[in-house]
Amino acid sequence: MSGVALREVTPDEAEIRLDRWLRRHYPTLTQGVIQRLCRTGQVRVDGGRVEAATRLVAGQSVRIPPIPAAARPPAPAVDPRILAELERMVLYRDDQLIVLDKPAGLPTQGGPGITRHLDGMLAQWPERPRLVHRLDRDTSGVLVVARTPGVAARLAAAFRSRAVDKTYWAVVVGRPVPVAGRIEVPLARHEPFPGGARVAPAEEWDTDVAHAITEFRTLDHAGRRLAWLELSPLTGRTHQLRVHCVAIGAPILGDTAYGEPREGGNTALIEGMSERLHLHARRLDLPHPAGGRLIVEAALPAHMAETFRDLGFVAPPPAPPQRR
Repeated sequence: MSGVALREVTPDEAEIRLDRWLRRHYPTLTQGVIQRLCRTGQVRVDGGRVEAATRLVAGQSVRIPPIPAAARPPAPAVDPRILAELERMVLYRDDQLIVLDKPAGLPTQGGPGITRHLDGMLAQWPERPRLVHRLDRDTSGVLVVARTPGVAARLAAAFRSRAVDKTYWAVVVGRPVPVAGRIEVPLARHEPFPGGARVAPAEEWDTDVAHAITEFRTLDHAGRRLAWLELSPLTGRTHQLRVHCVAIGAPILGDTAYGEPREGGNTALIEGMSERLHLHARRLDLPHPAGGRLIVEAALPAHMAETFRDLGFVAPPPAPPQRR
């Protein structure tokens, strides 16, 4: 067991509840144990007894009693290959956040049967950056992580309040008519359908319905067979873009979960074209925690770049990150 320690609340930990602050530093402490440590006065703030729900103030001193080794976060074994892979993803970095180019095929978080994911890889970095939003496993592109808990809270609030402008590129099967517009189709979550779809346009009988809005415009097209769309989600629902593209009759190329089965294949597949999902988080324009805004873009993943070449679509290279 470790001895008694005093830890100072940092400025970006201000306003965090004491129980949440303790779980961030000692992830395996249960809520019951935290309540008992506070009730018995073993955990104190500035020398005084406090409740677990107390909001902390920057500069306060938290008394930490001896914590069993089992409750202290283990230091992960450093894998230089993972560190190198993470460094290759970095598009932008400063003292408050890191912007990554997540590759297609890498899950953002763990889940049933998922042992390798970005959240686990982030533990290799000393500061253990925190996720503030997510991309689907097969979606590539710009993803931001916070370097401190306070920054994570502010960025997560920015995403919830629609203060972040998100731009995606997709190759879709078909050519939408009209070529630009707004999709307002409410969504409902269901048990996974065959093929993996988990979201569908809401029906009258659905009770758990989420409002969802996406703006789109066609940037180029190859006849009526395929088109390059710019998608701007104004809400952030699970699989929103994938379902909304189907709603306008243009499933995303490679999205067999939401494309319709047909004889010998799926409406989201084109013979001779890559069967990987063609959805890319191209650009984020977000409020920077230190003030102003940050704009970061990511280049197309290899399979989409190849499709663009085959179709004659010309994508501009990503602009350098901008603070303004």
